Amino acid sequence: MLIACISDLHGNLPALEACVRDAAARGAKRVICAGDMTGYGPFPGEVCRFLEERGIPAVFGNYDRKVIEVLGKGESAAEGLKSRKRDLLMWAARHLGRAGRKYLSGLPERLSLRLKGHRILVTHGSPVSPDDTIYPSITVKGLENKLGGRRPEILVCGHTHIPFVKKVAGVLAVNCGSAGHPVDGDPRPSYALLRVEENARPRARIVRFDYDSGRTIAALENRPPFDALRKDFAEGNKMRFLQ
Repeated sequence: MLIACISDLHGNLPALEACVRDAAARGAKRVICAGDMTGYGPFPGEVCRFLEERGIPAVFGNYDRKVIEVLGKGESAAEGLKSRKRDLLMWAARHLGRAGRKYLSGLPERLSLRLKGHRILVTHGSPVSPDDTIYPSITVKGLENKLGGRRPEILVCGHTHIPFVKKVAGVLAVNCGSAGHPVDGDPRPSYALLRVEENARPRARIVRFDYDSGRTIAALENRPPFDALRKDFAEGNKMRFLQ
C-alpha cells in the first residue's frame, strides 16, 4: 500500500489539490496529514474543507493551535508576536470560518495508526509537542528522547518544512516537508510517499511536485498583510520579512 504523507499546507489550496492528484497518479491509496493547515496562504478554510470532505486523517499543527487560541481568547493570544506575524495570524483566524474552526478544534495532537501490520505515529513537530522539531541531523539518542516510551515503526512529522527520510533507532523517520509552503529555495512543494506491506520493511521517499503557484500568488495580491509573501511563494523561500 502506498500512502501519501503531507504536512504544512499553510492555506495553499492549489498546492494541496495538485499534491493529492500527484499522489493518486503515483498509486497512493491513502493520504495522512501531519498538520498546519492554516497560516500564510490565502485559503485556510478551503484547505480544512478539502481535508474534511475527503476524510483525510490529520493532526493539528502549531499554527493551527495558535489560530484556535486567537478565536477563543481574542487578540491577547497573539501578544508577543512581531506585528506582521500577528497580522497574518489574525487574518487566518478571521477567514477560517465556522466550519474550519470546528474542524481544527476536533483534531488530535497525534495519531496512532496500524496499516498492513505496521505501527505509524503521526505528529506535527515531534511526539514532544507540535512546536518541537526533527531535523535530518537527528541522532539515535535525540530521537529516543523525543519518542519517550513510544516505539512506532514509522514516525511521520512536518513543521520544519525540511523534507527527509531517515532510519534512526529502528524507526523510519519521515518528515514530509511542506506541501504548501517550501522554504529551501525550491518552489515545488513536497510530500512523502510511504510504502507499507505485510511482512516487509516499510520504505519512503520524498516527492516534489509542480502546481499552479500563479493562482496562489494572485490571491495574495492587494490583500494586506500578504503582499510581501508573494515573492517567497514564487521562489520557495522562508518569509524573510517576518524574521
